[in-house]
Amino acid sequence: MPLRLTGVRVGVLTGGGDCPGLNAVIRAVVRKAERHYNDEIVGILDAWDGVRKRNTMPLSVDRMRGSLPRGGTLLGTRRGSPFDTETGVDEVIASFAELGLDGLIVVGGNGSLSVACRLHAEHGLPIVGVPKTIDNDIVGTEATFGFDTAVQIATDAIDRLHTTAESHDRVLVVEVMGRHSGWIATYAGIAGGATVALIPEIHYDIDEVCERLIMRHERGRLASIVVVAEGTEPPPGSVETPDKVYDEFGHVRLGGVSELIARQIEERTGYETRVVNLGHVQRGGTPTAYDRILSTRYGLAAIDAVHDRAWGDMVVLRCTEIERAPMAIAAGRTRPVDMKLYREISDLFFA
Repeated sequence: MPLRLTGVRVGVLTGGGDCPGLNAVIRAVVRKAERHYNDEIVGILDAWDGVRKRNTMPLSVDRMRGSLPRGGTLLGTRRGSPFDTETGVDEVIASFAELGLDGLIVVGGNGSLSVACRLHAEHGLPIVGVPKTIDNDIVGTEATFGFDTAVQIATDAIDRLHTTAESHDRVLVVEVMGRHSGWIATYAGIAGGATVALIPEIHYDIDEVCERLIMRHERGRLASIVVVAEGTEPPPGSVETPDKVYDEFGHVRLGGVSELIARQIEERTGYETRVVNLGHVQRGGTPTAYDRILSTRYGLAAIDAVHDRAWGDMVVLRCTEIERAPMAIAAGRTRPVDMKLYREISDLFFA
């Protein structure tokens, strides 16, 4: 059994996109660190930029009061990596020494965990990871906090959109988040009783989509909901699409696929079709009870991992239990939708 540390100084940062449940993770880390281990917790502001610039704030149980139901992150968050600049890694290493950190807890998605994994593997920095994303696409864990909240927000929206679609006999195309994986679209589609859910894992067939809509209308159901993940694409060469635009981090700027699909549906079927893009509302607001609990469990497990010196590991959910797994299994990868589930739902419930 590894020797436990006592009374250490631990940094916490949140990286990537904001996500409901981040404050709950930080709160749990701080509470157990302070009251069980007598640790000092240092909050690092603005992700890796904050590490490089030593931009920090002290964290305590008193400071975290009231944070459990708050969305976003009190530490701030940014995208980007110290590996993106010539001096970034050296600055991070120097900051560890200057700040007197015995360990660092990185709460982030695929990008942040990939950076954390590389800093540990290549430079020996003592880092523990906590997987975070509303997309639920991190390899190695069965669930990430924030996903349940995003699905609930999308489902609530779809429930409301059913009534307006039925009032006007319209098709409504609802765009949800999901760059590389369609977990939100699949789950919200199931929960919201959508006609179709289109996901990035499969190139969509607009003829099949329209066929389903026509069959539904012929049965007397004149209103339909089509849920589309933002990263969904048509088969290559099947339709003219705008040139891809990239952000400063090399990611394709997504959003707008629902407009293309709505136009194709209206042209092929003649049904009046409208678009609703839920956008960043899926990230905002208070986390669900499930996400608050999962975030709390992750935070407690993360500070335990620090005291077990489980450097290079992340805490994960497997069969309802919180366990550990190497961050390396998640680095540079995304977890796709369970296609068996998707096809079964498509065959029996969609349309």
